[in-house]
Parts: sequence; C-alpha cells; structure tokens
Amino acid sequence: MRSAFDKAGLADVKILPVVGTDKIRGYRNKGQYPVCKTKNGIRSGFYASKTHNIVAVDSCEIQDESFAPITKKVCELCDRYGIEAYDEKTGKGLLRHIYLRSAQATGEIMLCLVLNGKALPREKEICDALEAEFPNIAGIIININTENTNVVLGRQYRILRGRGYITDRLCGLELSVSPESFYQVNRDGAELLYSLAAEMAQLRGNELLADLYCGAGTIGLSMAKKVRRLVGIEIVEGAVECARHNAEVNGIGNAEFFCGDAGSSEFVLECTGGERPDAVIIDPPRKGSTRELARCLTSLGV
Repeated sequence: MRSAFDKAGLADVKILPVVGTDKIRGYRNKGQYPVCKTKNGIRSGFYASKTHNIVAVDSCEIQDESFAPITKKVCELCDRYGIEAYDEKTGKGLLRHIYLRSAQATGEIMLCLVLNGKALPREKEICDALEAEFPNIAGIIININTENTNVVLGRQYRILRGRGYITDRLCGLELSVSPESFYQVNRDGAELLYSLAAEMAQLRGNELLADLYCGAGTIGLSMAKKVRRLVGIEIVEGAVECARHNAEVNGIGNAEFFCGDAGSSEFVLECTGGERPDAVIIDPPRKGSTRELARCLTSLGV
C-alpha cells in the first residue's frame, strides 16, 4: 500500500494499520472455474500463471468448501451425457466455465454454467441430479457466451431451476445477489470494511450519501438509515435491479438507484437532482474511476 501511494506521488499519505478477520481459509464466496478435456474426462481448475492453459484442480483452500463437490459433480454429469468442454483454440465444445456463488450467512448456492451455445443437453436430468445431491442450490442458471473472447460471462442468462439470485445477510441486511451483481468475495471482510467506512464517515442523519459503482447496493444500504437520502449509481442493469429489490426487502425508503456511468460527474449530479453530496462512497472496478469524477468531487469539497 505504501509503495502504491509513493508511485502516485503521495508519499505524505498516512497509512493506517491493516485490519482483517480471523478467517483465512474458505472465505471466498465466488468461484469461476474454466473446464478442459483430459484423459480422465472433463475437469475444472484454474489458468496457469500468465497463460490460458488450464490446470485441473480438485479444490482450493480459499474457496467456499461447498464448491469443490459441485464442480466435480458437474464434470461427472457432462461426461455421462457427452457434453464437451470448450476449447479456446478451436472454438468448439459447449461448457466453458462453472460459476458458483455462495451466501455464507444462509447457506444458499447459485450455480451458473457458462455455455458456448444457447441450450444444455439433458437439462432435466442434470438439474434433477444436482438438486438431489445439493439441496442448498437455490438456482441453476445458464449464461450464454458464444464469442471468441477470454471474457468469462456473456450478456444473456436463462434460469433452468429455482431462482436467478441467492439471498445473503450482511450488516443486518437481507441481500439478493444475482450472477452479474458485484458482491464482495469475502463476506466477513466486507462487514468489517463497511462498518469502518460508516464510522469514519461520521454520518449524522441529515446527509445526502452517494454510493458510486454501487453494485447490488450493499455498501450504501448498510448506511442508509444513518443518512437523509441515498443515491446509488451502477452501470450493470441487473445489479441496479438487485439494489432496488434489496432496498424494498429491507424497508429502506430513502434510497434511489440509477443505471449509468458512475464515473461521469454530469450523470452523478443529474441523479442527485443537482444537489451536492455530503459524503461519497466509491468502490470502482480494478481499473479505477475517472479523472473527471475525481476533479468533480474535489471541486464540490466532498
């Protein structure tokens, strides 16, 4: 962290002590596993460093322990019904990735199969087998990705069984999380992070709080009862729908969520009705936010 600030020319920034939870294994609630054909059938795993060569792996120490038996069963079923693994070099094969999310407070699991096609052969038999062995699976979904790309997920989803989301509890809230929604992969770490952020914001109840890159609205909603008004902005439409649903389910009436570019200062002010935010939460993607938004927030004195 110190090195990152130094490289940015901010050597005078004070770095606070690192905080964390005691959970160092099995904490990841999200797993995306590419699959490949081996002499022993389809296997799931991870990409070797700096390549797209798949290394078959049965389990991972930091992933939710419920994931490994499900990925193994999916591979077994694919072998049984002749479903082939996708090959990036030839563009052939159906199953590209096995995508799992877990709601660690409720135990619900979401299984999403990323396909190089629009349908899953023997759909009923596969879903029946998975539900029988793993009753905590709340939904089985397919994601359609027929593009020649290394991007994992396509834009289209179809629910095969159950729901298109899982329900978790975080910071006293009941939250619905869809396949495309951003949700912190370390739930316990997120609770700690959000509570610290609320404490440092020193909210008094009369503020307009802007939650930018809000995903399913988790951070802002955890603070909504401490402010006058919450405005959340997110570019993924499915995540915005989840955020609105989460506000409704938790009886939070002072929250509004908008679909659009959180990095656009004009759009942010449009969503707030021209009102200057008193506090802003920013949780941008890995590439970061925009210089435009940084300048805007500085000029507003946020």
